[in-house]
Amino acid sequence: MASDRELSELARQVGQGLKAAGWRLVLAESCTGGWVGKLVTDVAGSSAWFERGLITYSNEAKQQLLGVTAAALRESGAVSAEVAKAMAKGALAASAADLALAVTGIAGPEGGSADKPVGLVWFALAVKNGASETSRRQFDGDRDAVRRQAVQTGLNLILAATRTAIGGS
Repeated sequence: MASDRELSELARQVGQGLKAAGWRLVLAESCTGGWVGKLVTDVAGSSAWFERGLITYSNEAKQQLLGVTAAALRESGAVSAEVAKAMAKGALAASAADLALAVTGIAGPEGGSADKPVGLVWFALAVKNGASETSRRQFDGDRDAVRRQAVQTGLNLILAATRTAIGGS
């Protein structure tokens, strides 16, 4: 699990990657509660590549701010590939950004089930006028550990997307 210093360094690398790709970032965070946004805005000069962040913790916020449908929430649940993808696409639609990251999960210690245990987190990346992809992770540990791992994973996903965009590895 990444330390605070490692997360800060990762956020700095994300900023470099976004700048090199010529992209601006929008975030739609649920279980991470704005932690990704805090890290990226800690980077000096982040206004050049960070457009905005939306903390959409409740289902109502996901619907009102991101356009997630009640049907998607009812049929798939807030912690699902479908909702993560809708969050990312909704964040792009609500912003002038080029890349969106959405994070939704169950940080615990309560709220899990057999199908969706504590530590389950879904991520979605969406590129304006382009592809979107989702990924599922199962993290171990207490609430802070789950959230910290989700933040680290989200930053790594953004970094990988920027590297692909600029032709790196």
